[in-house]
Amino acid sequence: MVLNILKYIKHFKQLDFKHIFKTQLPDILVISVLIVVLVITNVNLLNNVNSYKRSNSDLTNKLKVTAGKLNDLQNQDQYKINQQLKKNITNIQSLSKDVVDIYQNILDLKVQKQDTSDLDKQLAQGINYISEINYPSASAQLNSLADSVKKKQDELAKAQAAASAPAQNVTKSNTPPTNGFSVQSVSANGADFTVYIIAADLNSTKVIVDTASDGDCGNNCPVMPLADYVARSGAYAGINGSYFCPAEYPSCVGKTNSFDLLVMNKNKTYFNSSNNVYSTNPAVIFYGNNARFVSQALSWGRDTSVDSVLSNYPLLVNNGNVVYSGGGDAKYAPKAARTFVANKGNTAYIGIVFNATMQESANVLKALGMDNAMNLDQGGSTALWYGGGYKAGPGRNIPNALLFVRK
Repeated sequence: MVLNILKYIKHFKQLDFKHIFKTQLPDILVISVLIVVLVITNVNLLNNVNSYKRSNSDLTNKLKVTAGKLNDLQNQDQYKINQQLKKNITNIQSLSKDVVDIYQNILDLKVQKQDTSDLDKQLAQGINYISEINYPSASAQLNSLADSVKKKQDELAKAQAAASAPAQNVTKSNTPPTNGFSVQSVSANGADFTVYIIAADLNSTKVIVDTASDGDCGNNCPVMPLADYVARSGAYAGINGSYFCPAEYPSCVGKTNSFDLLVMNKNKTYFNSSNNVYSTNPAVIFYGNNARFVSQALSWGRDTSVDSVLSNYPLLVNNGNVVYSGGGDAKYAPKAARTFVANKGNTAYIGIVFNATMQESANVLKALGMDNAMNLDQGGSTALWYGGGYKAGPGRNIPNALLFVRK
């Protein structure tokens, strides 16, 4: 641009000023103004470009410094310590859950009067490994303990089956009784299972649910043995009811002896109605001489004209077909005594399938020709009453029970 200006100046000296002032002065002024504007603009642009380059260079340097500080931080001991703490917390959470699950299974064995002294020692050793931050040894110990617990559960299931089936009193039949109590050997899928089963004609028997509490209860809820429910309701038969949170379970702190499934008791009081509006758990409803099983409690209203409502899970048989297809709670897989409520036409049934997985229990009830059947609570809560005494149990005290009462 400077060369262009000099060129214009040289040319300017050669001009005939007298002629210019007379004819072209306005054009010269315009050109001069334009030249000045162009010079100023160019200078400003150069200054802006230089300023941008300096700013960009400063930003780049700052980013390099920040990246260096982050790299230093990540390599500091404190950062590595925090990462290790995070890993330790994950290990503790996982192992603690295993400890609680195993401990609660041991408690169920204790309630059923099993010697668990060896299991207690193994559990103590596993907890000690966790306290020493020896997670590999803790994990190995707990896995071994879980195997020992399962072995003990299997031994108990076999012992219960053997004790429940004295040879002289067992009928080998897949036909359920029409009334009263029966001990039967039922064949299902190539295996035989001992079944305690109580039948009640709904034309002469009313099925009710009794509860220890008069209304909803979230913690420190009242419980009673099955025999007390039978006595105060004048029942001739009964069985433990829905799942609940035993007071001795660590996972039940703050909600001891509570249950959260839908129930309507003999006083026409609905329990846990608000948290079962959208419940997909099954339920059974007894009314008049009928039994109705629904696959989801949400499909049932709050009718108080019926005799009883009890929700539990899983549903085993529906409309004559096995509907339980495996999975669910880990406690469903081992062999155990499985309690149930069922119906075949206008006959209601309660009872126990011994030494069976949940799937095998469903198969047995199908083999007995049940129209519908639903699982009830079991394990340390298993209890069955008939004819003035316990046929099984009593187990731990329970918050509700299903009862047969004469009409």
